[in-house]
Amino acid sequence: MVSLSTPLLGGAIHECGAVNLIMQDAEFNYLSQLAFRESGIVINESKRDMLYGRVMKRIRHLKLNGFTAYCQLLQDSYAGELSAFINAITTNLTAFFREEYHFDFLKKVALANFKHHNQDKRLRIWSAGCSTGQEPYSIAMSVQGQLPDWDVKILATDLDSEVLWRAHQGRYDDLMGVPLHYRSQYCADMEHQHRYGMDDEIKQLIAFKQLNLLSPWPMSGLFDAIFCRNVLIYFDNETKRKLIQRFYSKLKPGGYLFLGHSESLQSSNTKFKLVGQTIYQR
Repeated sequence: MVSLSTPLLGGAIHECGAVNLIMQDAEFNYLSQLAFRESGIVINESKRDMLYGRVMKRIRHLKLNGFTAYCQLLQDSYAGELSAFINAITTNLTAFFREEYHFDFLKKVALANFKHHNQDKRLRIWSAGCSTGQEPYSIAMSVQGQLPDWDVKILATDLDSEVLWRAHQGRYDDLMGVPLHYRSQYCADMEHQHRYGMDDEIKQLIAFKQLNLLSPWPMSGLFDAIFCRNVLIYFDNETKRKLIQRFYSKLKPGGYLFLGHSESLQSSNTKFKLVGQTIYQR
């Protein structure tokens, strides 16, 4: 457990059905520092209500008597709670074929480039911050059938262990955003469950792994493309700069980095070249 400079308020851990609790400044500072040190996520005063709501759910679930007790629980390295806390504060907004122009570029431009340069017929794509899996499944549907006899693998990582489990299952309540021709090919209607499942042909292309982007990356090879969309917005400028440098080092020459619609490298000292809307090339 990390040691934080912010002192905790005194108090023991008690069980209680707590309501209308107040999060003191010391508790907010402790939790926001912990979030930053463990995940790099910046929680400033403007996100105080968000933090309150997410942690309040944990307090009620654990039947604690307040924020002081919850902070004490984290400080005492209660088994599993640090992971649960990080899962709770992680924002997991995603959708199939979100920012559709990225997938158009992947299919029409990037794949043509890979066919020309990848003499080994290997394609490696990383979905960093994959959430519940809609992004890597969208990538898989875009590339499936486009590279016959190729060795295609998609690595999908996220910090949140719960959403990774859901992504691995590949089951969804709706398929909003999935083009009809992909639905008929790769999405199965699960009878009597009012749900849809990804076809095994798509699932076998993807490996889901838990990964903290601020920790060492165990991957030894280089990627042809990295999708890291709507993730950098949660980090401070220095953390963003370091991550961008690390992404550059993990891409093959000519490889592509896809960022979210509100993210940009324009203010960063980077060797990436802008080649499309929030699409960069090494």
